[in-house]
Amino acid sequence: MARPHPPEFEKTKIVAENRRARYEYFLEEFFEAGIALTGTEVKSLRFGEGSIAESYAEVKDGEVWLVNANVPEFSHGNRFNHEPKRPRKLLLRERQIEKMRNAVTREGMTLIPLMVYFNGRGRAKVELALAKGKKLHDKRDTEKQRDWKREQQRLLRDRG
Repeated sequence: MARPHPPEFEKTKIVAENRRARYEYFLEEFFEAGIALTGTEVKSLRFGEGSIAESYAEVKDGEVWLVNANVPEFSHGNRFNHEPKRPRKLLLRERQIEKMRNAVTREGMTLIPLMVYFNGRGRAKVELALAKGKKLHDKRDTEKQRDWKREQQRLLRDRG
């Protein structure tokens, strides 16, 4: 029996997306988190710059941090500019942080950022997922299923 899909978060402008995450990991549970940013970081993200390809999140001292996310320096930021790869604090509820910490320590899961976006109110948000890494054979199975679905669509389109 298939799992029900989690409710979608309200996303108006997607800034950065980690597309390899679905290929590399089994995604279990999804969270929406706010990000503590400086002014030049927000401006840089509004211009659509930023990358979360090699980033991850970690729970440290009861707080969740986004590590290795790249938000390039703002072009007109002068001396008040930010450091591009600094760790950024993620804003979550206490219960969510505890759930993440337990999953990472006990079950060997990882916190993966899937995308950075601005919601309807103009706030920068990160979609996080608790994930378990795939083995090589799992990746092959995923690729095989994707190719088969593509072939099915092609056959249906040709017949219909």
